[in-house]
Amino acid sequence: MIAMLGSAALVALVTLGVGLVFAYVLRLLPTVRLQLAGLAFLAVLLPLGAVLLSGWVMFDSEHDLMILAVTAASALTAVGAALVLTSSIVGSIDRVRDASVELARGDLSVRAPEEGPVEVADLARSFNEMGDNLRRLFDTRRELVAWASHDLRTPLANMQAMLEAIEDDLGEPEEYVPVLREQVRVLSVLVDDLFELARIDAGALTLELRNLPLAPVVTSSLRSIEAEARSRNVHLGADVRDDVTARFAPHEVERVLMNLLTNALRHTPSDGAVAVHVDSTSGGVRVSVEDTGEGLDAEARERMFERFWRGDHARSSRGAGLGLAIARGLVEAHGGHIWAEDREGGGARVCFTLPS
Repeated sequence: MIAMLGSAALVALVTLGVGLVFAYVLRLLPTVRLQLAGLAFLAVLLPLGAVLLSGWVMFDSEHDLMILAVTAASALTAVGAALVLTSSIVGSIDRVRDASVELARGDLSVRAPEEGPVEVADLARSFNEMGDNLRRLFDTRRELVAWASHDLRTPLANMQAMLEAIEDDLGEPEEYVPVLREQVRVLSVLVDDLFELARIDAGALTLELRNLPLAPVVTSSLRSIEAEARSRNVHLGADVRDDVTARFAPHEVERVLMNLLTNALRHTPSDGAVAVHVDSTSGGVRVSVEDTGEGLDAEARERMFERFWRGDHARSSRGAGLGLAIARGLVEAHGGHIWAEDREGGGARVCFTLPS
């Protein structure tokens, strides 16, 4: 009787050990699908092995207790393997869930560990990317409020000071009217730019796309900055064929070019050059605005199309820092792409594409 019980216990322990080893091996599989598939095979093979071993014992022994021990060991092994594997999967998912709870409470710095099965690691990676985007969005919103308040406050303060001077007879109205008119113009441009950005963000921008040549738009844009370029002794140039056409809205693309040309002219020293190049590509047309200025650093290449960002971080009266953000929105509304890069030989190059 003792020998029979010992044999039953040995068989049960061996069966349990084999099952736990297979459960650990299943945890090493890279995906949840493979782990669950392996668990299913284990759940099938262990009882099948128990049945075969039980049949052998039935023919070799008259003791039903041995059969019961083998069957119980197989069932317990399958349950243990399922618990071990489930605990591993649930642990990985719980770590992502805990990070999402902290993020929902307002902690934008929390990140989920990118470990575990492939599906869970991908989920954690996507969650972390979402956290980075949310943090960047909130930072941009804070900067937008701060910078917009600054750009609104400065002309308003100037206007208030001039009006008080007129009221106190410290100056003649004729002396301040031109300056007041300029401050009103600055405010109007800022409000118009903010409204344009709001329309772009809301997807409310309506474009009347037409197949047109780009040469007239380039010529008109260069003519608009010709006087300022001449006063700064900056040479303007264009390289565009008359037969190059694209599908675009003329007014919006001219605004994009004007913003890019104005920015290039601002960063080009005296005796420098600003040029527009238009080239046909396999998928459309590429327009490049080049200058011979100081070029771009890593931060400028990454952030120059963000609203209110300025490369010198100086708050001056040279625009509100919305021009390049509007240019990006208008180009993307056309289905194009805009980017900045360093120019061979010095300077910067800003390129955008339009569909042909």
